[in-house]
Amino acid sequence: QVQVAESGGGSVQTGGSLRLSCKASEFSNCMGWFRQAPGKEREGVAAISGRSGRTYYADSVKGRFIISRESGKSTMDLQLNDLNAEDTAMYYCAARASTGNCVSFDWKNADAYGYWGQGTQVTVSS
Repeated sequence: QVQVAESGGGSVQTGGSLRLSCKASEFSNCMGWFRQAPGKEREGVAAISGRSGRTYYADSVKGRFIISRESGKSTMDLQLNDLNAEDTAMYYCAARASTGNCVSFDWKNADAYGYWGQGTQVTVSS
């Protein structure tokens, strides 16, 4: 069983920045960040393949968030810039059991990730 843990959430004002980190107990090739705001469904934010370095972003965060990880490592970061109230949510790190790369047509599919962290809260206020 792969253990996944996030860190780095907090409260910031509009326009501020935060950096989230995730550590998995074992290497997982495809890892991603999801978020869930109160009353809303969980949504994919970004994903990255540990071998290829290929990244994917939701349209709502493209140009503001940056996902990164060292090749072959089990850690992953998410830099959140220019935050706004719509970014307020619980952010979850997720890892896949399969060895394949993240792919464009299903990186947002939460059911494809077998391992999840407990989440870290990001709150953006004006």
